[in-house]
Amino acid sequence: MLCGFLNVNKKKGMTSSRVVGKVKGILRAQGISGVKVGHTGTLDPDGEGVLPIAIGRATRLFDYFSEKTKIYYTEFVFGKSTDTLDASGTVIEESCVMPTEADILAVIPSLTGDIDQIPPAYSAKSVDGRRAYDLAREGKEFELRSRRVRIDAIEYCGVCGEGGEKAHAFRVTCGGGTYIRSIARDMAKALGTCGYMRYIRRERSGEFRIADAYTLEELEAGIADKIIPAEAVLKEFKRYDCPQEDARKALNGVKTSPAGMPEGVFRLYCEGELTALAENVGGVMEIKTRLL
Repeated sequence: MLCGFLNVNKKKGMTSSRVVGKVKGILRAQGISGVKVGHTGTLDPDGEGVLPIAIGRATRLFDYFSEKTKIYYTEFVFGKSTDTLDASGTVIEESCVMPTEADILAVIPSLTGDIDQIPPAYSAKSVDGRRAYDLAREGKEFELRSRRVRIDAIEYCGVCGEGGEKAHAFRVTCGGGTYIRSIARDMAKALGTCGYMRYIRRERSGEFRIADAYTLEELEAGIADKIIPAEAVLKEFKRYDCPQEDARKALNGVKTSPAGMPEGVFRLYCEGELTALAENVGGVMEIKTRLL
C-alpha cells in the first residue's frame, strides 16, 4: 500500500487545499487512485514554497510533522497595516514612523524564544465552531486567544524594494503553528509603527527543503518517482525489527514487551516492512500510528 510524501513547491495564489486537489488529480491521471492525500501544514494562499503532501497512510503522521522546524524568507513593510496583515488586504492604518536597521536589530531579541503570539484575525483558527477568517469577512467582532509558539531566530536580510515600495527582508526559523504575519504586526508595534507582511516563501519544513521541491507542472510530467517513502522521512526515529508474534499482539492491542525494544518512539518493522510508529511505555510496546 502506498505510504509516502511529495515535496511540493507551491505557487503564490493557490490554497494548500487546492494543491491537495491538484495532486489527487495528477495521481489519478497517472494510474494511482483510491489513496488519501493531505498536506502536513497550511501555507497561506499568497505564500510560496515548501508544502509537504502526505499520501496513503502517511496522512496519519500529521502530528509528527506539525511541530517540525520551519524556515521562511519574508518581507515586511512598515508604515502601513492591512486588515489581513498581508499584501492581499485593505490598508487600515498608516504611520510616518519608519524604522532603521539599527532599530529593527534592537527589537528582534524580544520577538524570539518561546513567546505568546495572537494569530491574525484572518486565519483558519476556530472560534465557536467557525473559522476566524469567515467571521472577519462578515465584520463580526471576536477575540483570538494567544498561543505559545517557538521562534528560534529572526535574521535581518536588509532592505529590498519593488515598485517603489520599501520593505525589509528577514529569514525566520520557528516551530509549527507560528504566524509570520503576526511577527510583522508585533515587530511593527515594538518599533512604534504599524506594518504588514508583503511576501513569504517557506524554504524548509522539517526534512523537506525548497531545493528538492517540485512544482505541480513537474509532477504532471511524472509523479511516481518523486514520492518519498515514509521511512526516508522518519529517520530520526530508531528502527526496531520486531518478532512477528510480538508485532501482531501489539497491533491488536495486546500488551507485549519484546526484548531489545528502544526507548521512546521508534519505527516498528516486521518481516522487513515498516509497520508502524510505536512507543516504549514503561517496557510495554504501544502502537502510535499504523502504517501497514
